[in-house]
This record gives sequence, C-alpha cells and structure tokens, in this order.
Amino acid sequence: MNALNRRTFLKTSALAAAGAALTARSWSQVAGANGDLRVAVIGLNGRGKSHLGSLARISGVRVVALCDVDSTVLARTKAGLGEKGAAVKTYVDLRELLANPDIDAVTIASPNHQHSLQAIWACQAGKDVYVEKPVSHNIWEGRQLVAAATKYNRVVQAGTQIRSGEGLQQAVAWVRAGNLGKVTAARGFCYKRRDTIGLADGPVQIPATINFDLWCGPAPLVAPKRKRLHYDWHWMHVTGNGDVGNQGIHQMDVARWFLGEAGLPRQTLSVGGRLGYVDDGDTPNTQVVIHDYASAPLIFEVRGLPAKPGAGGGGGDDEGGGRRGGVMDQYRGVSVGNVIDCEGGSVVVPSYTAATAYDKAGKVVKEFKGSDRHMQNFIDVVRSRKTAQLYGPVEEGHLSSALCHLGNISHQLGKAAATDALREKIKGNAPLAEACGRMLEHLKTNRVDLAQTALTLGVPLTIARGKEAFTGEFAAQATPMLTRQYRAPFVVPEIVRAS
Repeated sequence: MNALNRRTFLKTSALAAAGAALTARSWSQVAGANGDLRVAVIGLNGRGKSHLGSLARISGVRVVALCDVDSTVLARTKAGLGEKGAAVKTYVDLRELLANPDIDAVTIASPNHQHSLQAIWACQAGKDVYVEKPVSHNIWEGRQLVAAATKYNRVVQAGTQIRSGEGLQQAVAWVRAGNLGKVTAARGFCYKRRDTIGLADGPVQIPATINFDLWCGPAPLVAPKRKRLHYDWHWMHVTGNGDVGNQGIHQMDVARWFLGEAGLPRQTLSVGGRLGYVDDGDTPNTQVVIHDYASAPLIFEVRGLPAKPGAGGGGGDDEGGGRRGGVMDQYRGVSVGNVIDCEGGSVVVPSYTAATAYDKAGKVVKEFKGSDRHMQNFIDVVRSRKTAQLYGPVEEGHLSSALCHLGNISHQLGKAAATDALREKIKGNAPLAEACGRMLEHLKTNRVDLAQTALTLGVPLTIARGKEAFTGEFAAQATPMLTRQYRAPFVVPEIVRAS
C-alpha cells in the first residue's frame, strides 16, 4: 500500500467513531449518486462466489469492488462480472480497498484466520460488514469484533444463514413457547465426507500470482505443507477450525438458538481424532463435542468417513471446495442438521430451511418451511439502520463461533486414550457416552484400528460464569488459547478488555 492510501485508511478509521451519530441518516445520504448500495466482496473462492450471486439478486445493490490475494482469481472474477456489464475496481491489498470512500459495505469470505481482523478494519473504515462463519479464529478476537461493531456503530451480520429462514424462526419460537415441553438435548451433526488431503513432500511452492504475505495475515509467514493452498487450510489449526468450525458453527448455532442460551456453557469436552488415513491435516475428522449448558446439553458430532468403506455417492460441501463422495451415516434422518429432543417429542432439522416436529410416538405434529434471506436481510438493515432486525447479529455469531473454539481447545489439550479407558472416563456423562458409543461403531465399520491410532480424550474445560474465561484445573493451559500471537502489522486491536 502506498503512503497516501495508508494515510487515507487511517484517517477514515479515525473518523468512523466521530461519524457514528450520522449512521441513522437517510439512505440517499450514504449511498452513491444513483442511490445504490455500493458493496465490495473480499475473498472470491468458495463462499465469495455465493456472495456475488446473492448480491446480484438484490435490487439497488452494486458490486463496485473485488479483493483477493490471488491475482488469477481476481482477474477471472472481474472478467465474469464484466460480461454482465458490471464495472468494478480490483484490489489485492484489503487496506487499499478500505481506504476507498466510495464503498458502503463489504462482505468477507476470506479464510477463517482473517475474518475478525478484516471485519474490524472495515468497521474502523466506516463500512458495514457481512462476515462469513465462523466470525473469528479464536474467542478473544471474536469479542473484539463485537465491540468494534458497537464502538463504530456498524451493521455487522454473521454468515449464519440458517437463522434467516422463516421456517426455522417459527420452529425455534414454537419449541421455546413450550409446545413440546422442556428441551432435554440439542444435537447437531456434520456427517459430511472429507477425504484425505494427502501428504506433501515438503513446503509447497507458492504461485507467483498469490501475495502470500497478505494470505497469511495474522498467521505465521511459513510456507504451508499441504498440496492445495486453497480450501485445505480448513484442516490446519493455524488457519482453520476443522469441521467443528466449518460446518459445525451452523449446527451449534441452531442448537444454541433452540436452547435460548445467550452465553457460553458451564463446561466443554471433546472426544475425537483424525482417523482413517494419515495426511497433512491436524484437525479432527471424527469428533464429539459436548457443551454443558444449564438448560440442557448441546452435543455436536463430526464424521468425515463414509457409512461404509468404498461407499459411493454425494457428500457435498457448503463451500464448494471440499472433497466429495461417500454415502454418509444418518441420525434419525439427518446427516447435516439438528435433532432437538424435548420432553414431549422432538424437532428434526434436516436442512438449512426446513424442520419437522414429532410427538413421542413419532407422529408428525407440525412442519416448518422457509428460505435463505440472509444477504437480503443484511442489505435491508444497512438501509434502515435497525440492527435489532438482523437475523445473524455479530454477538450471536461470536458466541456460536466460540463453541467451535472451545471444542478445539479441549481437543488440542487432550491426550490419546485407549478405548476401554475412554469408555470408563465418560460413562458418567450419558449423552456423551451414547454419542461416543455410536462413533466407535462407525469407526469399527470403517476398519479404523484404534489400538494403532487412538482417539484423543480432550480435557474438560470449565468456563467462568458470565465470562469468556477459563477457571478450574486446566485454566492455565487453556487461557493462552483464547487468543493467538499475531504477526505485525496484522494485529487484531484490543477494543475491549477480556471479561
């Protein structure tokens, strides 16, 4: 970035707070000359493509800028928009984009380790923000993003699009009104095929078209040891959060939504591992995480192996870049979704937009259907400034992202456990023992030898009441993992001190 652009960016950031009182002004005063909302899309693979598609369907919105650290992807995306008559500016360095006063809002679909920093920078520059899930790479920086949205009076929507469907909104309200009695367990599932990412011979050669310094951002500037630079960052703790943070953020968000819990659990425990193959990934492909809430347990399960070895069929992926293939297990008809157990029945959520309520006898009581209106909702609230109407407010996105991070911290601090010892350790926790029992059968079906590659029994993490901090036996080891060592100048600013 040249000095003039940097000064402009810093000036814009400083003025953002001073201009907060003006954010309630009429839409015609904040948009471009023709009244359109001028949007930039950051990160153009995977979800970024979906952002462009969603924005194209919304009236009164113009995509005026694109940003990606891969100049090949940037040029290809611009060319595609150019064929549709759209004139856009392109940027490799996000800071230069944010210095442009002719941009009203940004959508962020970069890798997870960039989400909070980029969203905070955008808030400081006076832009409204749609940020993909998880909204953070760790708990501390997620809280800083929430604080930045408030401090700079910005609209910040988390990309938890299941919350936008009218059917799911109605289902949650119906359950929380007591129609099936008290919730006894909120379950989430990611049974989604994830094949091995392979073993690289050594650090990969970074293409000349990629600004790798910007790609790493807050993370260490170290050439990755994996065959694919793009997408497979999900399966490295240094940049991604595994499927707990990739898909699990959606299902844990839905589960917490049904519970009506507005904070972190009392305790978290993970059991899992990377099993069935040996590759360069270090995040679990098989995992059970249980969050102990006062209202009811929240249980989330990851299975990346198929229902049986060699099974064919579609596994699919929500971001279009994952490994496909393999018939997957189901739990009461769900592979990717939720099952909410209640005293008087259950609600099964098999997709992003529909749910079905059953009584104890298995009879259908009520059906709920809707559609994804998440990006439209973001645009509507940017125009109205009525942030209470956001379907995915950043506070909710932060809390559900934190559930992912808690599960990963428990796992990373854990130790390998022989199967019999594992069963003995968890037998007093009925929901966890039941889920792990099914997981062990699944691994047996896939011929995984746990005597050779044992599961990891995570440490039980106790969360201080009403805080985003650890207490108890493992607090000393877990507390540093609430944040990370940031690489200058890509340092998440402290907006508010940790609770």
